[in-house]
Amino acid sequence: MSDEAVQAAEEAQDTAANPEDVHYQAVEKDGSVTAIWEMQGEKHLRTIDPRSHEGKQILALFETAA
Repeated sequence: MSDEAVQAAEEAQDTAANPEDVHYQAVEKDGSVTAIWEMQGEKHLRTIDPRSHEGKQILALFETAA
């Protein structure tokens, strides 16, 4: 298995287990987030750079939820 560990987290407002809900996955390598995947069910919608403004907002939401 690769060094990347994928952590799945649902959006704060979406608590239902509907597979069509949009959620985000943080891709980690060596303890740091290298990418954020926006997913809808099993489908990858887009990749977000964690250093971008949007990426920082998403990570901040996850840190406050933890």
